[in-house]
Amino acid sequence: MKKRVVFIAFFLLAAGFVFAQESDKAEGGSAVKYIAAAVAVGIACIGGGLAVGQIGAAAMGAMSENAELSGKAMPFVGLAEGICLWGFLVGLLILIL
Repeated sequence: MKKRVVFIAFFLLAAGFVFAQESDKAEGGSAVKYIAAAVAVGIACIGGGLAVGQIGAAAMGAMSENAELSGKAMPFVGLAEGICLWGFLVGLLILIL
């Protein structure tokens, strides 16, 4: 599992470098902001995915024992998904500002 996470992080970083180089040639701007945006979104999505996986497994296990816990467990999965949205927002603000 850790090898897969490292591979995904490396892929996102490499994609950020490629897009930064292409846009740097076209616009003459700074490539650092594109790399920073790619890293912000990539790390946030990896962290959010790991959180959703662990929280979702625990929530399903708890609901299998007691069905009344479904309303209390599912909002935590939504909170973990929000991590990815915050990473996207930070990346977007890096690119715009």
